[in-house]
Amino acid sequence: MNFHNTKNILRVVLSIGDESGIGPEIILKALYSHEIPKNIDLILVGSRKNLQNTYKNLKSIGLENLADPKNLKIHDLEISSSDNDPKSSYGNSSFQYLTKAIEIVKQYPNSALVTGPICKKSWSLAGHYFSGQTEVLAKSCGVKNVGMLFTAKSPITGWRFNTLLATTHIALSEVPKKLNKELIHSKLDLLKDFCNTYTDKPILKVAGLNPHAGEEGILGDEEQNWLNNALITWNEKNRSIKLLGPLSPDSCWNSSVKAWNDKNAEKHDGILAMYHDQGLIPMKVIALNYSVNTTIGLPFIRTSPDHGTGFDIAGKGIAQCQSMIEAIKAAIEMTNNLRLLNTH
Repeated sequence: MNFHNTKNILRVVLSIGDESGIGPEIILKALYSHEIPKNIDLILVGSRKNLQNTYKNLKSIGLENLADPKNLKIHDLEISSSDNDPKSSYGNSSFQYLTKAIEIVKQYPNSALVTGPICKKSWSLAGHYFSGQTEVLAKSCGVKNVGMLFTAKSPITGWRFNTLLATTHIALSEVPKKLNKELIHSKLDLLKDFCNTYTDKPILKVAGLNPHAGEEGILGDEEQNWLNNALITWNEKNRSIKLLGPLSPDSCWNSSVKAWNDKNAEKHDGILAMYHDQGLIPMKVIALNYSVNTTIGLPFIRTSPDHGTGFDIAGKGIAQCQSMIEAIKAAIEMTNNLRLLNTH
């Protein structure tokens, strides 16, 4: 398929994800939305047949506001499947779609990647042993320091809410073993660089690991033993940054609620969370369907809706598509921000 276009048009490559989940549905719903800019070159990577079948099924149960696959640009990949193990087949297909999408994005400088949700178990059944799409992207791009950052733009105030995870898809018992000064410094570097695309002097906050940030060693000693010092030494090298923390995790995001809802509230630019659920719970509670997963530290922008495959509701026509809409919009906004930054 020929993807040539003018160099000034932004290309968004969208991998379908696991087709037995809600990915195809939310994509067809999102691409119908008036919120998606028309002046982009959007390419879907997946099975044309599956998208057509999804479209027909959703139409048959009464859904109207859907993009018709015949009007979409699709890099059609029909991956051989096994009737004996459909979960493995869907896992393999979604992995191949992601691999091809990355390949296309890497060919064109002015492009971004949006990924549909995948099932990690299905990947492993198909022999693809990665803990998520973030890890595949890091390996494909040869990048070691990447970050899983969740971002959302408030429809009320226009403020962008950013939370970066210091650790990602690991067991909770492994988190204290993984955390160290070097890791915190590398993640703060990523968060600073990301926030610098929006503001010259970002305000960053860091959540403590333990309840009440350790309460001076009574509830845990990581803050006292090394985290406090790690933040001080990083801030000494980055004096233009206002760095707050480590803060008690149970109140660290209180100001985020205010900034999300009130234009006059004091704003911050990014929060570093110590582990997956510490950052994701407040993110999803505050931003609801507007939250987007993005991988920072890559040579291109990658975003994804902040939810899973929704196997239990697949094919029923009830999946919300706002997070997919926001993922596409965020990919466009962030890529344009980088372009502006690189021209100065």
